[in-house]
Amino acid sequence: MGLRGLFIEAQRADDPVSAVMIAEEALKLAPSSTWASHAVLGFRCARGDWSGALAILDNNLASGLIDKKAYRRQRGVLLTARALELENVDRDLSRESVIEAVKLAPTLVPAAVLAGKYESEAHQVRRSMRLVETAWLAHPHPDLADAYAHVRLGDSARQRLVRVETLAAKTPGHIEGALAIARAAIDASEFARAREVLAPFTATPTQRVAMLMAEIERTEHGDSGRARAWTLRAVRALHDPVWTADGYVSERWRPVSPVTGRLDAFKWQTPLAALPSDKHATVEASPFEQAMLAPSRRDEPPREPPAEAATPAAAQDNSPQAAAVAEPAPVAAPAPAPSPPLSESPPATAAPLFRARRDIPKGGPSSIPAVIPIVRPPDDPGIDDEPATDEFAEQINPPPRQAGGWRGFLSRLGG
Repeated sequence: MGLRGLFIEAQRADDPVSAVMIAEEALKLAPSSTWASHAVLGFRCARGDWSGALAILDNNLASGLIDKKAYRRQRGVLLTARALELENVDRDLSRESVIEAVKLAPTLVPAAVLAGKYESEAHQVRRSMRLVETAWLAHPHPDLADAYAHVRLGDSARQRLVRVETLAAKTPGHIEGALAIARAAIDASEFARAREVLAPFTATPTQRVAMLMAEIERTEHGDSGRARAWTLRAVRALHDPVWTADGYVSERWRPVSPVTGRLDAFKWQTPLAALPSDKHATVEASPFEQAMLAPSRRDEPPREPPAEAATPAAAQDNSPQAAAVAEPAPVAAPAPAPSPPLSESPPATAAPLFRARRDIPKGGPSSIPAVIPIVRPPDDPGIDDEPATDEFAEQINPPPRQAGGWRGFLSRLGG
């Protein structure tokens, strides 16, 4: 219990080295400790110590922590991880590990692919095909289809197509089988066959379906426009299955989840974030995509000329025959009643560049009030009525000034 508490505190302090050392010490004292076994196993898998991880797995089986079926599956996962890591380093040990792994877990996709590759190199074609077929029946995967197509080295593209069709027939209606046939048909230049197998999935395509259709358009007809339309559609298409574990998406298979450290956590499935919602299950195609994906002119039957083209030229208004008929006769006979003028089709007008919005009514021109001219702006000081006086300038005939003091008072009183 004390080591368990120290392990939790080391995890909270973000000290993985101390946490693993505590878990290893606890595992030595109590081999049946579940938390210590899980922690040590995850650490050794993350470090790539597959031999140490296998030893922990054997200890779990001896302690009764896992049953025989889980032990076989987990041991196959660890052996496959070691075989993949040693593929380019020690091929003998890699081959030995993956052969044992495919016996323990025959439905494990990476184990079947690598074991089929080694058996094919050893010219054991039938055994290689059986290994891939067993895994395909449980989990159809594109890597299995590719390994099955190249199980015999030196075959032509048409021979690979026939072999892939045989594999896809074991799971009829599955999208992985259709994608595998389409891929092999494109390599064999059998574009009609590729279109045929992809036709049921083009209404709501996934990203791989849309990209294969773009490749068909570009390779068969050199139609870059339709290929670009399919590529744009692939951007908004549904996601294909990927290797997923605890919400983590990986481009390749891994033996342990990087989130929880759980062994054999990765599954080939569509990630939850990529599933369509109930409100917008599909994405509507844009007008550009509809125009580009419409049937091309080479597929349409030839059109017949319109009925108006078969009328004689005399029925036209600008023909000389019609003008001659319209002239009055020179004789004095009563003139015939004038025939009604031929109806002319209104001249075609070009579409407006800007269209008025219907939700905003366009009102008539409002009356503009008359503009009252302003003689002088408000901030203009104007011209002084009296000229500026200068005390130093000589004044001629200055105006008389009023006397000040008592004299001024008497002058005002007397005036």
